[in-house]
Amino acid sequence: MGSKVSSFGRLADGTEVSLVTLVNKNGMGVEVTNYGATLVSVTVPDRKGRTGDVVLGYEDVADYVMHAGCLGATIGRNGNRIAGAKVTISGEEYILDDNENGNNLHSGFVGYHRMVWDMEVLEDQLAVKFSRVSPDGEQGFPGNFQISVTYTLTEENEVQIHYQGVSDKDTIANMTNHSYFNLAGHESGSVLEQTLWIDAEEITENDSTSIPTGNIRNIKGTVMDFTERKTLGQDIDADYDQLNFGHGYDHNYVLKNQGTGVRKVAEAMDEKSGRVMEVFTDCVAVQLYTGNFIDPDSRGKGGAVYQPRHGFCLETQFYPDANHHENFPSSILKAGEAYDTTTIYKFSVR
Repeated sequence: MGSKVSSFGRLADGTEVSLVTLVNKNGMGVEVTNYGATLVSVTVPDRKGRTGDVVLGYEDVADYVMHAGCLGATIGRNGNRIAGAKVTISGEEYILDDNENGNNLHSGFVGYHRMVWDMEVLEDQLAVKFSRVSPDGEQGFPGNFQISVTYTLTEENEVQIHYQGVSDKDTIANMTNHSYFNLAGHESGSVLEQTLWIDAEEITENDSTSIPTGNIRNIKGTVMDFTERKTLGQDIDADYDQLNFGHGYDHNYVLKNQGTGVRKVAEAMDEKSGRVMEVFTDCVAVQLYTGNFIDPDSRGKGGAVYQPRHGFCLETQFYPDANHHENFPSSILKAGEAYDTTTIYKFSVR
């Protein structure tokens, strides 16, 4: 039980990157690195007490630099997509990187997941606080944005992620975590037999480039519906426009009970191991992504070979492209106001 800091390798410019290991009294372990404020591993027992790492990741920082996919990373300033790679904030237009089909994805070519953060280990809380100042104009966004991301491992086997920030100009603030989970173990292959429940009867409808049309689509009773628990693979290859566009699930689910604070919004389970992951958040939405574009044959931790659909993401967030749709909750953070949001991944067995 406790924490330790070790080397996670060096960047090409010689910068040393650290890995922090947290272990609670139950033997659950979490590893995080200050490169990208990234969640590297989550080790939890199955119903027979055998521990396994349920987060896809790499052996050292060089592999994170080499590969796309944002495995485990903190995404910001804005998670998900912005149409046309431009935003208008307080009447002024800002040009962003067009790094996906003419649109902006995860804030461009050099998102927060590509940066080294300041780091503080909070020994008394079994937590690590990553922080940085994102300068005015970074990624094209306005405002000096002072931000922190704190990972806390609780004795209830929760990974709590707390985002805080303040900007000196109106800006967009929509940060998320991009962990790929496989509750059978990160090296165990397809996640399509794992089950999922999401507390949402609507999605933001996408066009063929995964940009919201502005329409909120009711999905109750369709292949997109997870209000009744089902396997990820049950309907993933159905002939349905949204699944065809995304090559599987890559969709923003409009969560119920918005504005009521942190509440349970999703639950995943691997029936064979008995591992359960509950998701709690105060956010308005969650992106379900079934790893449809994981780098084929990429080598992960322990020599594991990752393929598409070997992990799933549940990324809590504002709606994608919120800036261009007045009917979406606004992701604008006003100058001087506090950005403060929490997401929790809680692990157990059943």
